Amino acid sequence: MLDRTVAWLAGRSVLELVLLLALLAEALFLWDLGHPARLMFDETYYVPAGRTTYGMVGPTNVEHPLFAKWLIGLSMALFGDTPFGWRVLSTLAGTATMVSLFAIALALFRDRRAATTAAVIALLDQMLFIQARIAMLDVFMGAFLTAGIALTLWAWRAEGDARPRLFGAGLCLGLAVGCKWTAIPYVALACAAAAIAQFRNPAAFRGAGRWTPALWIGVPALAAYFATFAPALGYADHPLRLRELISYQLFIYGEQTKPLAAHTYMSQWWQWPLIGRPIWYFYEVDDGAQRGVILLGNPAVMWGGLIAVTACLWWGLKARSAPLLWAAGGYLFAIGVWIVIPKKIGFYYYYYLPALLLSIALAGAFHQMRSGRVAALFLAVAAALFVYFHPIISAAPLPDAQAFRDWMWFPSWP
Repeated sequence: MLDRTVAWLAGRSVLELVLLLALLAEALFLWDLGHPARLMFDETYYVPAGRTTYGMVGPTNVEHPLFAKWLIGLSMALFGDTPFGWRVLSTLAGTATMVSLFAIALALFRDRRAATTAAVIALLDQMLFIQARIAMLDVFMGAFLTAGIALTLWAWRAEGDARPRLFGAGLCLGLAVGCKWTAIPYVALACAAAAIAQFRNPAAFRGAGRWTPALWIGVPALAAYFATFAPALGYADHPLRLRELISYQLFIYGEQTKPLAAHTYMSQWWQWPLIGRPIWYFYEVDDGAQRGVILLGNPAVMWGGLIAVTACLWWGLKARSAPLLWAAGGYLFAIGVWIVIPKKIGFYYYYYLPALLLSIALAGAFHQMRSGRVAALFLAVAAALFVYFHPIISAAPLPDAQAFRDWMWFPSWP
C-alpha cells in the first residue's frame, strides 16, 4: 500500500506534490503544539530572548545573531505569548525545510519519486519533527540554509538566467547565518562550489561570468546577514551603533568559542550518527499528565542513512555521477564541520543538519537501485518506528513517571 501511495504521489505535478507534502507536514507539526504547556529545554533562553529582541528592548542572548530570536518574537506577536504561539513559526520553518529538501532531491536526481521519497524520509526522521515543535534557533537556520542550497542547485541546473536564483540563494544563506553561525561553512561551500563549477564549465550558471557566481551568492549573503542586526540599532537600552557592527562580530566569536562547563548531555561528534546520547528536552508532569520530549533520531533513517551515504559515494565515484557524489558529500561535509569547528563540547542537536541531509543520500540510493519495493519497505519501517516513538517525541500523555523505560533501547539512552 505504501508503495502505491508513493507511486501515486510521484504521479502528481511538482506543485501538487509540494502542496500535499507541505499540508501533511504542517498538520503533523501543529497537532497538540501547545504541549508541553511550559518552557522546554533551550526555550528557557530563546523565548525571553525573542520577546526582548522583537520588542527592541536591549541586548540579550548575545552569543548568537538576532534573526531567529526575532522570528520567535514575531511568532509570539502574531499568535500570542503562549506555548502554542512560541512555536508556530517553528512549524512553518520545519515545513519549509522539508519542501527545500524535496527541491534539493529534485534538482539532483530530476525525478519526482526520488524527491518525494526524500521529503517523506525527512518528515519521518524525527529530528525535523522535534525541532519544528520547539522555539529554538536551529529550525530557522535549517530552513534558510536548505532553501539556499536548493536555489544554488537549481541555478546550476537551470536552463535560463541563473543570476536571480544565485541572488536568492545568497539572501537565504545570509539569513541562515543571521539565525546561527553554524551556517557559515555552508556559505563558503556554496561560493567555492559555484566558482569551481563555472570555471570548469562557463555554461554551468547561465548569464553569469566566469568568476561571478560566487559573488552573486556571497554579496547578497553578506548584505542579508548584516541587515539582520537592524533591530539592534533601535534598542531602547544599549543600542548597537553602525561603527560597532564589525567589532560585535568579534564579540560573538569570543562568546562562541569560550570554554563551557561540562554538561550531563554533552557528547562527541562520532556518537551522533550512532544515536549514542539523545537529549531529554522535557520530562515532567504537565497539564495533569506525565509527558516527555526526547531528541532522538529515527533509527531506520539515522543508521540506514549511513549505509546510503556509503553507497552513494561508491556509486558516485564508480560512475562519476555528480548527483550521487553531492548526495554523499553533503552529509560528509555537514558532519565534517563539527569535526573541525572550534567547539569545546558538543550536543546531539548539533547533528540536526547532517541528519536532514541523510534524506538526500537515502533518496539517491533508492533512485540508483531502481527498486520501488525496497524504498517502500524502508519507508514502512521508518513510519512504524516514527509511530512507535511518537509518544515520547510529541509530549503525549504517558502512563506514569517510569513509562520512558519502554523506549530506552540502550544504557546510554537517558
